[in-house]
Amino acid sequence: MRTRFINLSSLALRPLVIGMASLTLGGCFYANTSQAPIATTYPYSEQQRMQAAHHWNVLARHEANQILKRERVRFRNLHIPDASQGATHAYSGGEFGRGFRTLLTSELVSRGANLTTQPQANSAEVHIDVEVIKHRDRDFVRPPVGAFTALAGGIAVAAIPINQWAEPALGLIPAAMAADVTSGSWTHTGNEEVIITTQILDGEQILYSSSNIYYINSGDRRQYAPDRVPTAPSTPTVSITDEW
Repeated sequence: MRTRFINLSSLALRPLVIGMASLTLGGCFYANTSQAPIATTYPYSEQQRMQAAHHWNVLARHEANQILKRERVRFRNLHIPDASQGATHAYSGGEFGRGFRTLLTSELVSRGANLTTQPQANSAEVHIDVEVIKHRDRDFVRPPVGAFTALAGGIAVAAIPINQWAEPALGLIPAAMAADVTSGSWTHTGNEEVIITTQILDGEQILYSSSNIYYINSGDRRQYAPDRVPTAPSTPTVSITDEW
């Protein structure tokens, strides 16, 4: 008489193996199909935030350098019209429109450009267009690179003195030093952006065009597009006259 030994563990794993094999085979047939496009992300990139007049000057310096590199406009007389001039590309009318115009004028003149206070017969016009964008339904945005690592490192450092040092609060010093080193390059993404376009026009011909995109603080929208800042509703007045 033979005695048969049954391996109960192998019997218990058999349904699991069969299920995994089924999923694998199913993936072979449907791995490259979908009933709707799958959402994906762009490669990691960075975008600067404009929140100081110095940043306006940095952009003006960049544009002046780029303009004078173009053979078509390097030796032309250039005229930057006021905010009230120009029907196609009007200035925003805010602090940025006035400030950037002045800064760009200074940067061009300091580099030897020929600028005129009034349009000449052979002069080209420099126009600045400002477009403010407000995102109203932005989804999750990844935090800055290294944020989770810094957070985890801070927690780990803070936990060391609990076991080894006499004063646990001392463990926060290395984490604070690390935060001071890295936090200067971090800023919140925000929902407000601005597109700043600088163009040089000769009649109907575009000789130069450059666009730059920045994040801005929501409270600074008035500097770039004062016409898009909602105004408080006016309070109606009621006059009461006494009749005798």
